[in-house]
Amino acid sequence: MSQRTDQGAVEEFLDEIEPIVFAFGAGITLLFVAVFALNPEAAGSVVSGATDFVLGHFNWAFLLVMLGFVGFLVFLIFGPWGRLRLGDEAPEFSYFSYFTMIYSAGLAAGIVFWGPSEALLHYSTVPPLYDVAAKSQAAIPIAVQYSMFHWAIVQWSCFTVMGLGIGYFVHEHGAPLRVSAVLTPFVGADNVDNLAGKTIDILAVFATLGGVATSLGFIGSQFLTGLEFQWGIQLGDAGTIAVITGMTALFTVSLVLGVDKGIRRLSNFNMVLFGALMVATLAFGPTFRVLELSTQATGGLVGEFFQMALFADYTNGGSWSNAWTVFYWLWPLAWSPFAGLFIARISRGRSVREVAFTGIVATSLATIPWFAIVGGTATIFQHNGTADILGPVNQYGEAVSGYVLFGAMDFMGLPVGTLLLFGFLVLVTTFFVTSADSSTLAVSMMTTGGKEEPSAINRVFWGILQGAVASILMVIGGVSALQSAAIITGGPFAIVCVIAIVGLVKTFSEKSGNLLLTDEATVFRKPDSTKQSSSTKVAAGTDDD
Repeated sequence: MSQRTDQGAVEEFLDEIEPIVFAFGAGITLLFVAVFALNPEAAGSVVSGATDFVLGHFNWAFLLVMLGFVGFLVFLIFGPWGRLRLGDEAPEFSYFSYFTMIYSAGLAAGIVFWGPSEALLHYSTVPPLYDVAAKSQAAIPIAVQYSMFHWAIVQWSCFTVMGLGIGYFVHEHGAPLRVSAVLTPFVGADNVDNLAGKTIDILAVFATLGGVATSLGFIGSQFLTGLEFQWGIQLGDAGTIAVITGMTALFTVSLVLGVDKGIRRLSNFNMVLFGALMVATLAFGPTFRVLELSTQATGGLVGEFFQMALFADYTNGGSWSNAWTVFYWLWPLAWSPFAGLFIARISRGRSVREVAFTGIVATSLATIPWFAIVGGTATIFQHNGTADILGPVNQYGEAVSGYVLFGAMDFMGLPVGTLLLFGFLVLVTTFFVTSADSSTLAVSMMTTGGKEEPSAINRVFWGILQGAVASILMVIGGVSALQSAAIITGGPFAIVCVIAIVGLVKTFSEKSGNLLLTDEATVFRKPDSTKQSSSTKVAAGTDDD
């Protein structure tokens, strides 16, 4: 009986895969790893050169495009198109769970990782937009302000645009649950499986695998750096593989449990712990100074938003803006396929306004306080001499900043700092697990032709592959190369996001007719012949989690 069940599971896996996207997506990734392993210097040189070319010639375009995404989403939030819905069904999840899953699937692991360190780096080397002395009192609010800017609003915009571009055409027009669904307004829901669509999906698989493998490297380095900094333990290559394997096992188990039992519950836990850690840091740190700094930095963010968004640092050849702002825009663009696909997957029944609001407003309302409190506390501690965080950061890298910050927060003989550090490490891990869950689920959906619930074998296969890629690259020192390769893929996905917006504008204009219409029944339910004609329509309300 067990053998028959196993055989059936294997047959389901073989029957569901889309052979071209599956083979090329996995093949390109493995080929990249193999080439880098055989000749890391040559491969690194080629990838680095391509990255320099993209940053050197198109940095202005990425700044404009990402700002344009924000403007489009703001229009959807306040404009009449916001009333359109992604399908007729009721939302699958509560709003809190919906928000926590979007947050956990997106940038949350990076937000937690960089929270204690980014403001410190801007305090140490002030962004050239401001004529302020480094490590001065005046540099503190600017440092916190810029860290808020880099992680709130703009970064999330490409995820949200991609999620709307995929989700609307999946749930309203019956397009397959794949990134190529954004082509629906131009070729029809039944014809997105063309050469352009397959190319988009293959590139999306590679970008997703590269992004997650790199993040596994970042998070793994946080643990390895902590062991060396705190206790002088150096695990070597075997330890690196063990850490990556452990994290892979965690997110694979959660992934197999499904969206409801795995990703949703873990995401809810993440946000509770995230909020608790913020409150504790505020309570046991320089509370009133942090509150004052938060107000000042948030005011600067609002008042100087457009200056920061369009600053390209041309007097220095764009070096600072390329290393920071443009890099931060390209990185989520490379991640936008999986994040957008996951947002589309969980947005059935939501209004366009809800998706847009959650994507750039609700996420920012959680992100801005984090950088204000955690980054502000670290910067204040450094400035007033409570803790030397920059010294260890310069020696060990950014991953050590959390250890130093929370280690300096013991209160009245109580091991508060130790507890906060433990919570911080748990949070980084669980946020990464949910990001890896959603990305692996997205890859599984892309390589099965858009199946909403891919088989367990499919999910496990991609989970193991991502862990293996991360382990190999960590050992041979290739994480930075794969990161650069993922950055390169951000360029094409900027174009895909623009295509998604053009398609949405075209479709929304046709559906709602006159923008001045106020009859919600007309806006919501204008007949749509393509919705019922598509043979690939996703079944409504068939969540088996």
